[in-house]
Amino acid sequence: MTKGAAIVTGGAGGIGQALIARLGRDGFTTVSWDRVPGAPADHALAVDVTDDAALARAASETRAAAGPIRALVVNAGILGPVANVWEASPAEIRAVIDTNLVAGFLTLRAVIPLMLANARPDRGRVVLMSSLQAKEGTAMAGPYAAAKAGLIALTKVLGKELADQGILVNAVTPTVVRTAMEHDLSDDRRRFLREKIPMGRFAEVAEVAAMVSFLCGPECSFSTGAVFDLSGGRGTS
Repeated sequence: MTKGAAIVTGGAGGIGQALIARLGRDGFTTVSWDRVPGAPADHALAVDVTDDAALARAASETRAAAGPIRALVVNAGILGPVANVWEASPAEIRAVIDTNLVAGFLTLRAVIPLMLANARPDRGRVVLMSSLQAKEGTAMAGPYAAAKAGLIALTKVLGKELADQGILVNAVTPTVVRTAMEHDLSDDRRRFLREKIPMGRFAEVAEVAAMVSFLCGPECSFSTGAVFDLSGGRGTS
């Protein structure tokens, strides 16, 4: 018997695939929502997470195909421009905010009502994938840092709203993770970011997946509205 369905948005990316693999081992029926097909999940749906109608359809299809939704990881995101705030174009700013923050609101709007329909006491877990850049305000990453900071605020608000409803909501704030997104950075930018990490390396996708596994599992029972760093010593507050 599975624990129910676990949805991972952005499931076709490097972090998303690691999340799906780990949550599958944990006993969930895994579901990927991503524009790109082919994620290694039990069910992979082609979904534009900025489209509220598409998200509503995906939530309904997921519930019908995979059973009660017990976990949601809001993971879809894009890096956006590496530029000063005043140099990023309006189109670039809007794309990052829409994909990294607005889509989070829309995804929660589609899924939370289905979680609330689950039987008490443990109705589900929600994890929002933020970033350490949201807490530090890293230079040359204005739209990305601002959108990810919005996810932290959203986590705190939603955690309070659902605290007595049997749904726990937490955020994860990794530093740079070794994925295709990291490989797209210039050598200078990669060196700049690595030098900010006392451990001298980037995070591995398996380390992110392990943290999310805990937050979606039974041993996390009294943390909600909280923010969990994965920073190699870079984040200390």
